[in-house]
Amino acid sequence: MSNSQYETHEAYGPCGAPPGPPGPPGGGWPGVHDAETLPYEDTYRPAYEAGTRASAATPPHARVSGPVFPRQNGSGPAEETRGHDAHTGGACEEDASDGGLRDGGTHAVGTHEHDAHAATVGTAELGVRAGVSGRAARRSGARYGERPESALRRLLPQVLVVVFLAGGTTAFVAKDKAIELSVDGKQRTLHTFAEDVGELLAEEGVSVGPHDMIAPAPGAALASGDEVAVRHGRPVRLTLDGRRHEVWTTARTVEGALDELGVRAEGAYLSTSRSRGIGRAGLALDVRTERAVTIMADGRTRTIRTNAATVREAVDEAGITLRGQDTVSVPPDSFPRDGQTVTVLRVSGIREVREEQIPYRTERTGDPSLFRGTEVVADPGQPGLRRTTYLVRTVNGVREKPRREKSEVVRRPRKQVVKVGTKPLPPSVRNAEHLNWRALAVCESGGRPHAVDPSGTYGGLYQFDTRTWHSLGGSGRPQDASAKEQTFRAKKLYVSRGAAPWPHCGARLHR
Repeated sequence: MSNSQYETHEAYGPCGAPPGPPGPPGGGWPGVHDAETLPYEDTYRPAYEAGTRASAATPPHARVSGPVFPRQNGSGPAEETRGHDAHTGGACEEDASDGGLRDGGTHAVGTHEHDAHAATVGTAELGVRAGVSGRAARRSGARYGERPESALRRLLPQVLVVVFLAGGTTAFVAKDKAIELSVDGKQRTLHTFAEDVGELLAEEGVSVGPHDMIAPAPGAALASGDEVAVRHGRPVRLTLDGRRHEVWTTARTVEGALDELGVRAEGAYLSTSRSRGIGRAGLALDVRTERAVTIMADGRTRTIRTNAATVREAVDEAGITLRGQDTVSVPPDSFPRDGQTVTVLRVSGIREVREEQIPYRTERTGDPSLFRGTEVVADPGQPGLRRTTYLVRTVNGVREKPRREKSEVVRRPRKQVVKVGTKPLPPSVRNAEHLNWRALAVCESGGRPHAVDPSGTYGGLYQFDTRTWHSLGGSGRPQDASAKEQTFRAKKLYVSRGAAPWPHCGARLHR
């Protein structure tokens, strides 16, 4: 090669060949695919002739700035090559590996004073020598006479589409994640574009509630290879040692629920099997743990460990039999607590029946036929009768206060009717007022107006018989009349008969 800054070659000829037209159709220039070349007459002859004319008219030192083309093998960015001879368009040594030029597939041409034909031909030749296929040259519009900038503008959208598709595919693959999802123990592997756990569960249609366990938390970000576990909550209606609770568990078996709730199940009674599964609807579970209960009976004390549901069952387990009215110190159907002491009560009892009178009431009515102060019993009253049954118990040998069980009325009381005199008292009895009537009354009846002799024939202060009393104008019985009326009737009897009606006490009238 020459040491000159501007190396001179034959214009537009192939490397190492004398100038002249290109080869016949099908031969092609270096870098052009034979199968895609245009006919010789249509493609190469105009360019050759234009190049020959431009070469003859252009000084050897003339330079023109040309475009930079990309490498044909895609190995790196294009490099601008300057300083070559305007007629050759750059170094002409071919790269055996990629069919391009040794300068990396780039070619700079021309200086300031080339005419339009030379620039056009130079650009077309660069496209051919850079390894652009005939079909690509035709489709991009890089024909002879077309500027390089136009060819680039035609190729740019296609390059951008390829780059966009390659980048989108890379992003698509990068966002896809392989996740291990376990729902209530059922595990499966899936691929997802979800960003966090909550989005994954929504995407898979897994509904969660406030009692469910989710690990990691719903807001946690996802990465490929992560494991997500969901355990749904299950309601358990737990009756623990007689006390009812409403609890939630994520365990799937009764045994797991007891462990999760911290229930001590050793020696406990369970209403269902430990291995029974718990569905989403939950279940009812009765648990009775083992407790120590002390039983006192018949002077002996027994302490047992039991998971009985009632005190009565615990007493039976202790080997103690309740007979008749026997009972215990706490309600027999109550739940036995740990450390509780229960006393057995041996009870014997009898029933006593007692009768008692029901007093009658007295009704008084006025009677104008009787003197004032006189009361006569028109209808005597009668008391009623009540019968009451009492239970008398003996507990552990101690008699208790009788307890009334029932009471019934055997006979109802009958009221008593009394007539009360309203008639004014008569005036004094002549010739009888001066006598000592008090002394006579004391002698006959002891001064008692209601006195009756043992035979029941005579009554009152002056011991009238009923017939005599009625003959004097009295009513009823004399002993029922007032003392004042009895004295009046006695005075009338004295006026008519003297002291004869009182043979033993009549003499006292004159003392």
